[in-house]
Amino acid sequence: MQNYTHFYKSVATTTSIPSNLGTEPLGKLLRQYATPAIIAMLASSLYNFVDSICIGQGVGPMALTAMGVTFPMSNICAAFGSLVGVGASSLMSIRFGQKDNESAKLILGNVLILNVVIGLVVMAVALIFLDPILLFFGASENTIDMASQYMTIILIGNMVTHLYFGLNAVLRSSGHPQLAMYATIVSVVLNIVLDVLFIFGFGWGIKGAAWATVIAQFVAFAWQISVFFGKHEFLRIERDIFHLKRDIVEDIFAIGMSPFLMNLASCVVVIIINKQLINYGGDLAIGAYSIIHRITFMFCIFVMGLNQGMQPIAGFNYGAKQYDRVMGIFRLTALWATAITTLCCLCCVFIPDWMTLLFTNDESLMSICVPAMIIQGISFPLIGFQMVGGNFFQSIGMAKKAIFLSLTRQVLYLIPLVIVLPGFMGLDGIWWSMPISDTLSAITAALMLFFQFRAFKKNI
Repeated sequence: MQNYTHFYKSVATTTSIPSNLGTEPLGKLLRQYATPAIIAMLASSLYNFVDSICIGQGVGPMALTAMGVTFPMSNICAAFGSLVGVGASSLMSIRFGQKDNESAKLILGNVLILNVVIGLVVMAVALIFLDPILLFFGASENTIDMASQYMTIILIGNMVTHLYFGLNAVLRSSGHPQLAMYATIVSVVLNIVLDVLFIFGFGWGIKGAAWATVIAQFVAFAWQISVFFGKHEFLRIERDIFHLKRDIVEDIFAIGMSPFLMNLASCVVVIIINKQLINYGGDLAIGAYSIIHRITFMFCIFVMGLNQGMQPIAGFNYGAKQYDRVMGIFRLTALWATAITTLCCLCCVFIPDWMTLLFTNDESLMSICVPAMIIQGISFPLIGFQMVGGNFFQSIGMAKKAIFLSLTRQVLYLIPLVIVLPGFMGLDGIWWSMPISDTLSAITAALMLFFQFRAFKKNI
């Protein structure tokens, strides 16, 4: 116990105001902030794999389809969580760069209040209309029961999920990327253990996977709260921070609107894709899409870790008007992200059958999944750059540009392609719509960044 206490204090009492973000070499900073995030994302990626494997092998192929049906609703819940968490963390980094530390303290209180209120409202509304929503999202008579069982439990823990992700974002922005990593690892490891216990040990089926997620996030959230009660913390939970400030709420929502709309757009896209997959490929096509999503998300989550590492660095230096460092951290992050998504491309194109076998050995499902994975993997080298571009504008508080860029791939490009191409190409048209939209959105991001960097250079 003494060793643990010493370790905790040595981590929790690190510099609370991250002023080194404006002076340290960018490569060192990105490693310092991104490595804990990537390790945490790696743990999350492992969880996503194990969760799907447990459901696929322990419950059955149709359970994977039921999970695919719940993606849109999960995206909606994530949208409201990111509206507060991402917006608050970006705003906090900018305020630290401007040396407005008192506003940063108030942001923590506003994050807690907003997440509780929004989390409870989303839970109540979704539970009341759950079955009609799932049917609209693409559930069939074969999957509605399992999808409903899963989402009911997930929604019960929705407020805790919002608080958990929101506080993790605040930890990173306040100079504690390691603590954010530990919170994620605690959640993931516990989730995996409970998955195996509940599904294979207790035989709870898909409900076991949901309870494992809720319990694990609650434990991680309880640990996060204990950190913010620490007497050595600059950002502490105190009575005087618990009042909503209109300017802070407006700034949080303005910056967080980009990931919020991106997640809502993802919801709309998944609904349309699921309906098209049902029409052109049946229930198993949704199961194939679920598997591909899990695999590609494993790589995207590394890019998300890089973005999380970039966010406080870019936000702080933008607030301090050090534009050369702002551009430098983008270039470095984009380079690393592109390397990761290129690796995803190679895996999807050259070993798709092996990747699919991790989730199922059902021949009918594999016959759909393998060729679809090859098609979707083709454009993946471009996705890393596009993801970093969208996050970059969000990190420096340019809400309108971040919103536009986040919506181009899904609303402007993907939705029309998903609707039109299947009429000419059948099921393959759905798969091909994704790499085409990825290419177009990467070109759009490159053009926006070119003009933004030119404006930065005029002020250096």
